[in-house]
Amino acid sequence: MKKILFFSLICLMALSVNAQWVDLGLPSGTLWKDKNEKREFYTYKQAVNKFGKRLPTKEQLEELVTKCQWTWMGCGYKVVGPNGQSIYLPAAGYRSCDGGVNYVNSYGDYWSSTLFSGFAWRLFFFSGGAVHMNNSDQCYGRSVRLVKNMACARKSAGRN
Repeated sequence: MKKILFFSLICLMALSVNAQWVDLGLPSGTLWKDKNEKREFYTYKQAVNKFGKRLPTKEQLEELVTKCQWTWMGCGYKVVGPNGQSIYLPAAGYRSCDGGVNYVNSYGDYWSSTLFSGFAWRLFFFSGGAVHMNNSDQCYGRSVRLVKNMACARKSAGRN
């Protein structure tokens, strides 16, 4: 049992070393992971079950849209924060509820963790067009980009 626990701990440490978090200088203190999660598309339920609080909220996505500069790069957006740091959001398309994959390289679609009347909020964009927020059926397969809120982590650390 101790060997299994030790091995699990080593694996978790290795995974966290590979996670690169980018501070875009956002007022909330939110850090954004530098890449999408490996699997292309998740339904809302799959995303929430696997990632939980590491999914961005509707408010965190809105902050990304309103506080950052978005530049279309041909197959996705370069998103530059107030401090000049950036992330890239690929236009990976989406998977419809019937399983078909659509608009690869011309459309990006990202889940939030926030629900509204049984629908889930998402961020989406078309090639070179505006970036939008809307709610959607949970059966769609969408990309996932994780966040870490440093403001909350700092508050927790200050309580100890």
